[in-house]
Amino acid sequence: MTTKSLTVGLVQHACTEDRERNLDVSVQGIREAAARGARLVLLPELHTGVYFCQTEDTARFDQAEPVPGPSTELLGNLARELGITIVGSLFEKRAPGIYHNTAVILDPAGRLAGRYRKMHIPDDPGYYEKFYFTPGDLGFAPVRTPDATLGVLVCWDQWYPEAARLMALHGADLLLYPTAIGWDPRDDEPERTRQRDAWRTVQRAHAIANGLPVLVCNRTGFEPDPGGGAGIRFWGSSFIAGPQGEVLAEAPVDAPAVLVAEIDRRRSEDVRRIWPFFRDRRIDAYDDLLKRYGD
Repeated sequence: MTTKSLTVGLVQHACTEDRERNLDVSVQGIREAAARGARLVLLPELHTGVYFCQTEDTARFDQAEPVPGPSTELLGNLARELGITIVGSLFEKRAPGIYHNTAVILDPAGRLAGRYRKMHIPDDPGYYEKFYFTPGDLGFAPVRTPDATLGVLVCWDQWYPEAARLMALHGADLLLYPTAIGWDPRDDEPERTRQRDAWRTVQRAHAIANGLPVLVCNRTGFEPDPGGGAGIRFWGSSFIAGPQGEVLAEAPVDAPAVLVAEIDRRRSEDVRRIWPFFRDRRIDAYDDLLKRYGD
């Protein structure tokens, strides 16, 4: 790593069916984060539109775009203008019938430094992503930028310690999670609390287990279900955590926010010296991780 500290930013916002409006909000947030010193800015999952996976609708495939394409051009131009790295999240059209949930990394020169295609694809009530997204085929490969090597994962990936570990083992300096997650409005308050706490805890645990800072950017606001279901109330709560899971900045549940925090880049080295989890891994005894189940 080239500097002792890195200022990072997140842009949490609600999304609508108006693509241009959504991008305008993202851009305004990126500009604010950069004005506050951020050299790296992360956006929410699929931030150019509503979370369309609540229903299965073939017309939604018309919203997909190539990578590189219009959104990477816009974000790349902005990254070059501001001299920062921007991590966006797009519905990628790769070929007819092949679409991905793809994170894109635009470097300070405005170039597409790399991409990550979401590996773990959910198929749950209100989250019918298998209908839309082909599982990623780029593996867990960090992307190098001038300021840091980024381990970018996407939403459902955040529940899998294997994904975070592989990014760390391949040299990531930071873990980043663009996200779209929220409550079923029919859930009671105790269930809502359990879900949000679990979400925060598992990602802070990735920071701890790997000795790396973690950036998590969620959307906020209520989005109705076009199919007549209860809809999703996205719980915001975007946060930046340090390499011991300490929360450096956190957004509210129900409002847009631009978070900025300074990360001490020496702490990953310091933490890994006192908590040497990588040293003590029993790689000779982990073969069963390649099985679906232990029996």
